[in-house]
Amino acid sequence: PRSILQWNVGSHRDISHESLSLFRLLEPQIEILVLGTGDRVERLHPAMLKQMRECGIAVEVQDTPNACATFNFLVSEKRMVAAGLIPP
Repeated sequence: PRSILQWNVGSHRDISHESLSLFRLLEPQIEILVLGTGDRVERLHPAMLKQMRECGIAVEVQDTPNACATFNFLVSEKRMVAAGLIPP
C-alpha cells in the first residue's frame, strides 16, 4: 500500500540500525529499500547493509534525485519497495 511515514533522519550520519528498523517492520515486507542521501551518494557502514540483506531487503544508496527516480521506476514495475529520502 502507498504510505508516507516520517523518518527522523536529518543527514546520512543519522542512518543507523535503529533508524533502518522502521523498514524491517513494514507489512507487507519490502524487497528493496532505496536510500537517498541528499546531494550526493554517501557511504553507509557495511554492517548496516549486511543486516538489511540478512532480513531479505536489498539496499540501494543513491543521491536523493536519483533515488526518487529509482523508487518510481521500481513502483511502476510493481516491486515491493520503500524509500528513505533525505532532502538535497
